[in-house]
Amino acid sequence: MTREWRRDKQSAGAGKALRSDAWLTGDDEAAMQHRVALRTSGLTVGRGGRPVIGIANSVSDLNPCNLPLRALAGAVRRGIEDAGGIPAEFGTISLGEDLMKPAAMLYRNLLAIEIEEMIRSYPLDGIIILANCDKTIPGAIMGAASADIATVVVTGGAREPAMFRGERIGAGTALWRLWDERRAGLVSDAEWRDLEACLNCGAGACNTMGTASTMALMAETLGLMIPGSSTIPSGDPAALDAAHQAGRCAVTAVTGRLSPSVVLTPAAFGNAIRVLHAAAGSTNAVIHLPAIAGRLGIPLPLDDFGRLGTGVPVLADIQPSGTGLMQDFHAAGGLPALLTELAPLLDPSPVTVTGRSLGEIIAAAPPPRQGGAIRRRGDPMRTGGAFAVVHGSLAPQGAVLKVSAAAPELLKHRGPAVVFHGYDDMRRRVDDPDLPVTEDTVLILAGCGPVGVPGMPEWGMIPIPAKLARSGVTDMVRVTDARMSGTSFGTVFLHAAPEAAIGGPLALVRDGDIVAVDTSAGTLDLEVPAGEMSRREAEWQPPESPHLRGWPALYRDHVLQAPEGCDLDFLRAPTPAHRRFIEPVVGRS
Repeated sequence: MTREWRRDKQSAGAGKALRSDAWLTGDDEAAMQHRVALRTSGLTVGRGGRPVIGIANSVSDLNPCNLPLRALAGAVRRGIEDAGGIPAEFGTISLGEDLMKPAAMLYRNLLAIEIEEMIRSYPLDGIIILANCDKTIPGAIMGAASADIATVVVTGGAREPAMFRGERIGAGTALWRLWDERRAGLVSDAEWRDLEACLNCGAGACNTMGTASTMALMAETLGLMIPGSSTIPSGDPAALDAAHQAGRCAVTAVTGRLSPSVVLTPAAFGNAIRVLHAAAGSTNAVIHLPAIAGRLGIPLPLDDFGRLGTGVPVLADIQPSGTGLMQDFHAAGGLPALLTELAPLLDPSPVTVTGRSLGEIIAAAPPPRQGGAIRRRGDPMRTGGAFAVVHGSLAPQGAVLKVSAAAPELLKHRGPAVVFHGYDDMRRRVDDPDLPVTEDTVLILAGCGPVGVPGMPEWGMIPIPAKLARSGVTDMVRVTDARMSGTSFGTVFLHAAPEAAIGGPLALVRDGDIVAVDTSAGTLDLEVPAGEMSRREAEWQPPESPHLRGWPALYRDHVLQAPEGCDLDFLRAPTPAHRRFIEPVVGRS
């Protein structure tokens, strides 16, 4: 208790004591043991006074998106040392979209817990997050925000584009399109094999505006990255320089007290939402941003995503909403160039982890390259933002549509429902030639939300039924409590809340019920008489979960709904008391 008291007194006094000093200063047996442990790991330590910077590395052979991080860790380490810090690398859970089932989303909050508790229990003054794949970036930021020590994010960039039929194709987006074409008989067995071979085009994140690229842009907009670094492609030598800068930045952020509670302000989140619209980013960010904000006690209601998109031009001509890839976005100037076009709509005041304000970064940035993948304000892809938020009797707490990737003629639609109860049911019946569907049908996928699976997988982009795909139908209205990949597209109303598994209206839809959507009016309704809905609700029984123990059971029992970010209820910090980070007693272990 004496050592913990002494650290508090130092911090309250000169204001320059480091958190790690509680472990490393002093002549007693515990302090000596701590110094010996770090020296045994090859780290040069004295008796305190030098910041220890954790390097949370999520590289994994099971996650090809994160493999570029292996080459960047050394540059980060050198940057920390050059700035006078002590680098301490450790591995973290690697949340990979390709192989992790049922969804990496199930484990995002577990990663956040891991990051927070690694910070709490070890002598770390700052942290550098090495992340790339979709959920790794927000999960690690959530944990660091809760611990509230200086945080810098380093991403690994997008993979090289594949070539198929003589053209560049985007990861994810092309696969979904070609899968529909194959089901319609337009892709041969030989071409399908060729596609599989060419998709293995190197390590890195999806090179479309998927969730990985989107969350990297969000991390940079929020002020947690070296300016311009979020879009550096995998393998680009500039990534090593940016990683070195990030190492130096983490040390200066510790001495400058630039922790997440200083950087991640309400204004910063407002800017991030506007950038999300302008970039036509992933709908997953509509979940991740409230989850991060919730760790800081910042309200970020779903309606803010609709309200703050008003008047925002969509400027990123990147798949799936546009035609280019992330390499093109970076060549056009990356995020700083996009910010220059959005400057009149942004709040320049938020400080970043570099010590510069967003306004200062914008002032130093060039405009987008002429004719590139970032449009000018006067020539947008579309106006009025990339997303719509709808409410109604089918989604009382709201649902989200990526308007920029939807068919304009379906934004107002009325049609009969065909309901799939879960992923297996959908995959089993969607290509049944006897499925009672027309192009006017509204496809419903229920039971796939955060509680229902659990984990809220990216199953929301229901494939166009094969018999309709063969007749040339390429889009239909779909409504679900699931998510979809940022690389996906179509008129898909996602994250319908409350979800079916907890008795939301989606659980009560029957085949033939009329569903009406009006995106401009912000409505999503089930046209069933109130008395009939009451009868169905009285008959409804919650589905039994096979998870009686372990992480899935804990997740299911505590996960919040999509509008609240799908965080666990006990991890959010609504009051100052909740946001107080409780330090460990530092003594013998």
